[in-house]
Amino acid sequence: MIFDILLILYFVGVILGLWFVFKKTDIEPWKALIPIYNIVVWIKICGKSWRWYIYFIIPAINVFTFLLLVVETAKCFRRYNFWEQTFAVIFPWIYLPLLGLSKFEYTNPKELPPHKISEARDWLDAIVFALVAAVIIRGNIVEFYKIPSSSMEKSLLVGDYLMVSKIAYGPRVPITPLSFPLVHNVLPLTNGQKESYLKWIKLPYHRYPGLEHINRFDAVVFNYPDGDTMCTAQFSNRSYHDLVREYGLDAVENDRVFDQFGNRIEIGKIRVRPVDKRENFIKRCIGLPGDEIKIVDQQVYINGEPIENPENLQFTHAVLFRPQMSNPIRVLDELGVSQEDLYNAQAEQRYSGSPYLMLPLSRATAKQLSARYDVLDVQCIVYPPDSTNSHILFPHADGYQWSIDNFGPVHIPAKGESINLTTENLPLYRRVIEVYEGNTVEVVGNTIYINGEESDTYTFNMDYYWMMGDNRHNSVDSRFWGFVPEDHISGKAVTIVWSHDKDHRKIRFNRLFKKASTLK
Repeated sequence: MIFDILLILYFVGVILGLWFVFKKTDIEPWKALIPIYNIVVWIKICGKSWRWYIYFIIPAINVFTFLLLVVETAKCFRRYNFWEQTFAVIFPWIYLPLLGLSKFEYTNPKELPPHKISEARDWLDAIVFALVAAVIIRGNIVEFYKIPSSSMEKSLLVGDYLMVSKIAYGPRVPITPLSFPLVHNVLPLTNGQKESYLKWIKLPYHRYPGLEHINRFDAVVFNYPDGDTMCTAQFSNRSYHDLVREYGLDAVENDRVFDQFGNRIEIGKIRVRPVDKRENFIKRCIGLPGDEIKIVDQQVYINGEPIENPENLQFTHAVLFRPQMSNPIRVLDELGVSQEDLYNAQAEQRYSGSPYLMLPLSRATAKQLSARYDVLDVQCIVYPPDSTNSHILFPHADGYQWSIDNFGPVHIPAKGESINLTTENLPLYRRVIEVYEGNTVEVVGNTIYINGEESDTYTFNMDYYWMMGDNRHNSVDSRFWGFVPEDHISGKAVTIVWSHDKDHRKIRFNRLFKKASTLK
């Protein structure tokens, strides 16, 4: 509620400020109350050209234009002090009413005497202005995101640069507002070891209204749900919780983790991060609040019905080339298999001694390979139900004989929905109840206690989503860490604005301005 009040105060303050500013310029103050027209009058007062009207209708650019107009208004009252103009840019809803009520007189921009500032001041003004505008735009309107891994291939490729809309689902109020601008969670030049934010102030979750709701198949950017506690040497590669499940709490806490070959796995420092400073992930939204999801032999079912699969959906295939009759590297490169995937397949081939290459392929690519004379066999790998995956896959508990290709059923929680809680289904919802919604859970025998009270039902406070990558056998997603809470949602991937193929060092012009949230 408080955030909505602050938003209202922002707009009311600006309008009220324009009312008093217009009055000082001998313009009828009621014109400040008319949307769009008040902007036209304001631009005229500041003596700006017709181009400024265009700037105001361009998303993101209009933020710069608005803040610059506040500064230009201050100049019309001969207010040139650096700190005053900085205050005007950061708090225009306070500054404009104060300026309008002040003793300072308005001067037509054409009659203003020249005012010289030093080069240093000019740079300082530009930096402050750009930072404030960029922080507003990045946090509330749009942000750019680079695809760092192959988990969404071949729909989204490594090297794609996406425009992520923050207003699509509604801007999220920063939970940690005291942070270094324009970086995520670590400071530059610190090798990822110095956090970029302060924990002195933590705000509750709040999201302003957006343009749409999250839809099935949207490509969604969100904060890593399993990343509340992380190891600085691992980041999102292996979460703290994943390491504890596999190697034990004592080994992780005391940095004594070794793999099956006796090689030490570096842990680094263990840190707890607030929601908005956890690593950014991008996956496709498959399940919505209230849905039941199940995977049978790689096919996803929602509420008992099979869903449409992305055209470029990938699964691991075992490919056997005819010996000495082909060049697998050249063939796979022509079919768009990345060098990273080929390198990993060759490494696994050497380790296992198998003649097969294990490669992530779409069904279309697998069909093309099968038709070649120099390919003997192409088999899609399907992982059957397997109880040995209980510590790897969600919900990380005994009794769930699931695999990445045969999973569920799982009911996805919806806000306000109540479920019956038992010791059998508690593993599915325990992290939701404890971590995401801040309760304590204790089990004594077959009795569940929430916040010290015996409970056999629970009502959810947030909506939850089920996210999966399109590269199904090479994606750490909801099958590994479960539900994505609504307060972790950052934005919607809208458009590919740039795409660079690192394997061939060229620009993928055919991908520019392609829609990111699409199945085709």
